[in-house]
Amino acid sequence: MSDPINLSQSVSTNLLTLQRTSGNIASTQTRLSTGLRVNSALDNAAAFFTAKALNDTAQDFDDLKSSIDLAISTIQTAIDGIDAISELVNQAKGLASNAKATGDTNERSTLAVQFNELLKQINTIANDSSFNGTNLLQATPDNLAVEFNTDNTSNLTITGLDSTTATSGINIAVAANNFGLNANIDTALTAISSALTTLRSNASTMGSNNTILTTRLNFTDDLVNTLEGGNGKLTLADLNEESANLLALQTRQQLGINSLALAAQSERSILALFG
Repeated sequence: MSDPINLSQSVSTNLLTLQRTSGNIASTQTRLSTGLRVNSALDNAAAFFTAKALNDTAQDFDDLKSSIDLAISTIQTAIDGIDAISELVNQAKGLASNAKATGDTNERSTLAVQFNELLKQINTIANDSSFNGTNLLQATPDNLAVEFNTDNTSNLTITGLDSTTATSGINIAVAANNFGLNANIDTALTAISSALTTLRSNASTMGSNNTILTTRLNFTDDLVNTLEGGNGKLTLADLNEESANLLALQTRQQLGINSLALAAQSERSILALFG
């Protein structure tokens, strides 16, 4: 069995100091490479787990933000549909008014055909006003449920509004008797007037919901930024400070190596006296 190697106190102290300095250099280099001063629970358990909770919450709200953003697009699609339908209804009003202004039966019949065609287009637009599989204007409209927090205790359900020409919607019937009588035209004009009022109300309702969702989207965006900022305060490293620390540690390491060499040389000199 070989004899153990005994080091002098000065050499042992220098080796221990070098070991600690090397460990600190490795930690500092990790912070510089990752940009984090807390990379694991070993660095700072309290900060690590608090930051993780903040980050997880931020991710949950970021997912909700995407859902809210899609809901805004769905409502905007409905608003665009209502605007287009309103324009067609106004065109239909113009046709009915022109029919009433003429006594020519053939001309009234032609205008009635055009009137009926506009009603078909209104229904087509209502059925095409779909986004991401949700249609708030079709004959049997969808409802849109939007969650604002992770446990769904804060939410908004947007009820679809039938905007077709059916009685359940804006309720405009085809031109009766090909607009043969003024009474037929007056019935159409009355229905159109009521339809325009309904469409304005529907647009206002959708606009109000859009405002609510936009406000919640902005709030959620700010909340995510705040949560991520809190995570950063707990974990992000000051790269300028870490760079300065690395330079200081490397200098200390070099001095330690020099000190160890001097201590070893001193011991060899003493041993030489016994040689």
